[in-house]
Amino acid sequence: MANLSPSGIQLVQNLSQRHGVSTDAVTHMLIAVQNGNGSMAQFSHPEFGGSGQWMSGGMTMVSDLFNNHLKCLVNNLCSDISNALANHQTTPFSGSFQSQSQNGMHAQSQAAGQIGSANSLFVPDPSANWWPQELGTPSAIGSQNTVRYAYFSNSHRLAVTTGGQPWVYDTLDHQIGGFGQQQGGGQSITFTSQYGTVNLSTLPVVSRDGVMVPPAPIQSAAALTPVQVSPPATQPAFNAQPTQSWAAAELPLNQKSGEDIIATLERLGGLMEKGYISKEEFAAKKSELLNRI
Repeated sequence: MANLSPSGIQLVQNLSQRHGVSTDAVTHMLIAVQNGNGSMAQFSHPEFGGSGQWMSGGMTMVSDLFNNHLKCLVNNLCSDISNALANHQTTPFSGSFQSQSQNGMHAQSQAAGQIGSANSLFVPDPSANWWPQELGTPSAIGSQNTVRYAYFSNSHRLAVTTGGQPWVYDTLDHQIGGFGQQQGGGQSITFTSQYGTVNLSTLPVVSRDGVMVPPAPIQSAAALTPVQVSPPATQPAFNAQPTQSWAAAELPLNQKSGEDIIATLERLGGLMEKGYISKEEFAAKKSELLNRI
């Protein structure tokens, strides 16, 4: 009971006497209910028949399906623990993520940080709030294998750690609801949002190992424009294009129809857009061709 405060130890002893189970069993259930936000518990202890689940106001499940006495014991103990947790809760419970591993097995990620992070029945754990404190209180937290998550929906931030310093990501407009890990050719972390399953690596990194990461530079429109290669200084700029397109404008009117003139104007417009002729040259040639019609 090293994680329990003096008031937590006293509660365990009282519940042990009231329900006729060991202090170890009560402590196990206390932690399970705390991890379930005070309203549910997933437990596994010999005095409760092995593995089972409890939900406030819902179904109580134990390994011995027809042992109603055991079900009643679990329900009464968990209800007492739930009430005690509510009376000693110092901050609201956080939400939790639904995690999924590659093999499809679901595991409910435990909420409210580490044990004792928000309840006076537990000794505060200095490693409970592992994310950068300037992010505030997370909307949801969770863990899977060695990876821990903390999601801050209001500030659009996601903190992730695998045991070392956390990385902080910008979640953009994603509304994150769960996480998963994919094994195989390369282990990767994914999350689910309104856009489906997304790889964590696609999010912009805000800080890495506690060090701010400068945002990626935004290229200007000029930088995105293809560079025009200037022709040799001895040649007019418009002569860099094959000469037949320009020469078509020099043909007399009786060698082409009105449609040819329109086609010529279109080609001249293309030369102007590419910078091979100036607007003044295009306007002069356009006026000359139109006067021939």
